Amino acid sequence: MTSTFMLHQAPAGARDWLPVEVMQKQWLSQKLEAVFSQWGYQQIITSTLEWVETLTAGGAIDPATVIPLQDGSEKPLGLRPEFTASIARASVTRMQETPLPQRLFYNGNVFRSSQEHHGEQMESYQAGVELIGATGVLADSEIILLLSDCLQAVGIEQWHLILGEAGLTRSLLAPFPENLREKVRYCIAHLDRVSLEQLPLSRELQERALLLFDLRGTPETVLEKVSQLKLDATGKNIVTNLKSLLNLLSETASFSLTLDLSLLQTIDYYTGIVFEVVAETERETCIIGQGGRYDQLLGLYHPQGENLPGIGFALNLEQLQTCLLRQQKLPETTPASDWLIIPENVAAQASALNYAQQLRENSPSLRVELALEETNASNIRNYAQQKGINRLAWLKADGNAVVEEVEG
Repeated sequence: MTSTFMLHQAPAGARDWLPVEVMQKQWLSQKLEAVFSQWGYQQIITSTLEWVETLTAGGAIDPATVIPLQDGSEKPLGLRPEFTASIARASVTRMQETPLPQRLFYNGNVFRSSQEHHGEQMESYQAGVELIGATGVLADSEIILLLSDCLQAVGIEQWHLILGEAGLTRSLLAPFPENLREKVRYCIAHLDRVSLEQLPLSRELQERALLLFDLRGTPETVLEKVSQLKLDATGKNIVTNLKSLLNLLSETASFSLTLDLSLLQTIDYYTGIVFEVVAETERETCIIGQGGRYDQLLGLYHPQGENLPGIGFALNLEQLQTCLLRQQKLPETTPASDWLIIPENVAAQASALNYAQQLRENSPSLRVELALEETNASNIRNYAQQKGINRLAWLKADGNAVVEEVEG
C-alpha cells in the first residue's frame, strides 16, 4: 500500500513543473537573460555533478547541504547546492586565457539536502551572474545596479535591498575570544538574541555583541554607531569604501536600502559586501535573491593557488514566480495552437501530415496540431474551443482542404 502511494507522488522536496509553470519560468528566464546580455555578461553552463570537495569551497559551504552520489569513485561526488563554486573552478582552470574581468551568467537547477532545509525544495532554480577579476566600489555598484535592472525588467516593484559587509563584521568580531567567536557569529546570523545574551562574555564584550546584533537601519544611523567603535586599520578602510559605495548608489539608484552589519550569510566564502533582496507583496515578504563579494574563493581552485576577486548574485526563480503571480504579472495560460488539422478518413492521413508540415515550414512560429483519432465533427469542434484553436483544416485524400474558422 505504502509503496504504491509513493509511486503516485514526487519525492519529498521535489516537484513537477506543469506546462503553464514552465512557460512562466521561461518568461522569467528570457527577461533576466536579456538584461544580463545587455550588461555584457555571457552564459556559462557548468556540470550538475562536482566533486564534493569542490562544492564545499574549502569548508565555506556546509557539506550537509550537499546531496551526495554513490558511484564507486574514490572521491565522493555531489549535486551542486549553488553555482558560484563551480563557476569559480571553471574560470581559473578553463578560462585562463579570457581577458579580465570575466562577466558570466547562469540559469539552472541547484540541489540542497532537505535534511538541512526542512520544508524546502531539494531542487530549485536560480539565475544569476558572477563578475570575476574586478574589485572596488565601481564593480560592487555594477552588480547591485544590474540586480536592480533585473527586478525592473520582470516587474518587481516593491523590493528592498539589505546590505552588509562581511569583512567589516569579521573585523568587529575579532575582539571576541576564539572559542566563543563562532557562537557569537552564529547567534547574529540567525537573529538569536536570547542565546547571545546567555554566552559567557565579559560585560564589555556583551555590550559589543548586542551592539553588533542591532547594527541595522538607515546607512547614516548604522555608520554613526560604527564610528563609536574602535576599529583597526582594516576596519577603517572597509568603512571608507562602504561610504563610497553608498554615495555612488545614492547618485545612481532609487531603491530602498537598509545597511545591516549583522547580515551574515550561511555560506562563508564572502569577504566584502553581502546582500539580500526582499520583495514585498500584499500577503508577505520573501527573500528573492542574495549575493556578495568573494575575493578568496578562486584561489582554492587555481592551479597555482592565485586569488582573483569576484562578486555576484543569484535570483531564486520560484520565489520570483510566486511574487509575480500574486501581483498577476505572469501569463496564466499556455498559448493556444493556431491550427488543428483533421484527416477526414484513413486515406487522408498522409495529406493531413503534409498539410500540417507545409504550414509549419511556411510560418515557423505557427503552432499546428494534428487530430489523431477519428471522431465526429462536433467533438472535434468542442476540443478546438476548449483548447482555444481558431482554425480547423479538414483534409481530403486528394490533398484538398476545407478551412473553418471556430469562434472562441
